[in-house]
Amino acid sequence: MNNKFSLKNINLWYNDFQALKDINVEIKPNMVTAFIGPSGCGKSTLLKSLNRMNDLVEGCRIEGQFLLDGVGDIYGDIDVNMLRKRVGMVFQKPNPFPMSIYDNVAYGPRTHGIRKKKVLDEIVEKSLRDAAIWDEAKDRLKKSALSLSGGQQQRLCIARTLAVEPDVLLMDEPTSALDPISTAKIEDLMEDLKNKYTVVIVTHNMQQATRISNYTGFFLLGELIEFDVTEKLFSTPSDKRTEDYITGRFG
Repeated sequence: MNNKFSLKNINLWYNDFQALKDINVEIKPNMVTAFIGPSGCGKSTLLKSLNRMNDLVEGCRIEGQFLLDGVGDIYGDIDVNMLRKRVGMVFQKPNPFPMSIYDNVAYGPRTHGIRKKKVLDEIVEKSLRDAAIWDEAKDRLKKSALSLSGGQQQRLCIARTLAVEPDVLLMDEPTSALDPISTAKIEDLMEDLKNKYTVVIVTHNMQQATRISNYTGFFLLGELIEFDVTEKLFSTPSDKRTEDYITGRFG
């Protein structure tokens, strides 16, 4: 099985602070990979590097290779807009645009030149269905996205990301601002999404990692301490620090 991402010897600095130290990891296609670890340990930094969101941070410097689909380095000669179309991102707080539900989902396809209403209608419906929010949204497509609840807004943001047909979905603590019922809906959704997409999620919630992910990486102070099949990492971790973290001795 080819890897979706192969990261080799990744080091990242914000000015003088080294946030990632010699990270090597392979991310498999059509799986959910979770990154866990205490706050400030590098997991979100690594996630944002996968679609070059860190380009926007002043003083950020990156070394190493980020291979997508085993070929080009995403920090090499690549159009960043095309990269972000292929590698979509869903953030911690839902961030719908202040426009209608329909226009939120159609926004990406329109920026990529799709203008025909029939085509846009199909993309909007498919994306909302794939994000498990079509039934709740179909009668209010012209209403403001901001009228939705927090959990619905987050699923709308997932639909908006899916509308440009990415290969990879990055999720930075996508449920941390949500109630338990909305969280459960998004976890169920991730189970479905991996049939079509490669999903990489950062989560503080270890139970969530065990419920939804196939592989888990444990980060500590900028290092990837351990990376393994989720069940194995949580049941028989090979590093004492992983064991201490998942049994609650620190973090």
